[in-house]
Amino acid sequence: MQLKILSTGSVGNCYIIENEKEALIIELGLNFSKIKEALSFDLSKVVGVLVTHEHGDHSGKDGKGIMDALKNGIEVYASAGTFDFFSIKHHNAKIIKSKQAFQLENFKILPFNVHHDVNEPLCFLIDHEETGRVLFVTDTTYIDYTFPNLNNIIIEANYCEEIIKEKLGSTWQGEFLKNRILKSHMSLNTCKETLLANDLSRVQKIVLIHLSDSNSDERKFKKVIEEVTGKIVYVANNNQILEFNKNPF
Repeated sequence: MQLKILSTGSVGNCYIIENEKEALIIELGLNFSKIKEALSFDLSKVVGVLVTHEHGDHSGKDGKGIMDALKNGIEVYASAGTFDFFSIKHHNAKIIKSKQAFQLENFKILPFNVHHDVNEPLCFLIDHEETGRVLFVTDTTYIDYTFPNLNNIIIEANYCEEIIKEKLGSTWQGEFLKNRILKSHMSLNTCKETLLANDLSRVQKIVLIHLSDSNSDERKFKKVIEEVTGKIVYVANNNQILEFNKNPF
């Protein structure tokens, strides 16, 4: 199995967990033509799309990413709050709820509620025989749960408090931006605490996603998480492909 990182960050987010027969898309914050290209224009292997919330970097400007996927015959799974924001009603728009598991071919999905400045955001626990149990967390200040038997983790590390304080200062504009970030995204410190709250003994890879362009330090973030977890850590970059399996070999 591979993890394809097509795009990550505030400009747009899209990830694909894929093998020769199946592909699960997570987020639609990228022009759909680029998603099709990444799949070698073979949409028949797509089992579905998971969307966390309605912000444009996750669902496309004005929901265009969601609508394009639906028009191409792909089922999109998101909360009622996400679909309602765009007034989307479509037979392939599948409403999912926190803590209600469902299955897409060989992928078992458990959505869970998170904390972001939108209506009904979700993140996901994804299980597949090849990847093992994958935790996908983005755009949340923290999570309320721990998860047993994790094998791979994709998690937001958006900013560092020290960098924000240094860059934004104490002007009212700076305070506004700082409060917006602090109340909607996961910090490096919270990312670290979240990881350490879970049993990491079976974890193969940790992938840090959605780093802020201006309020993060890629090398520092990678080093910090490597040191506290003792695991293989990657910082996600656009157009990156990682081997993403339950076992190392």
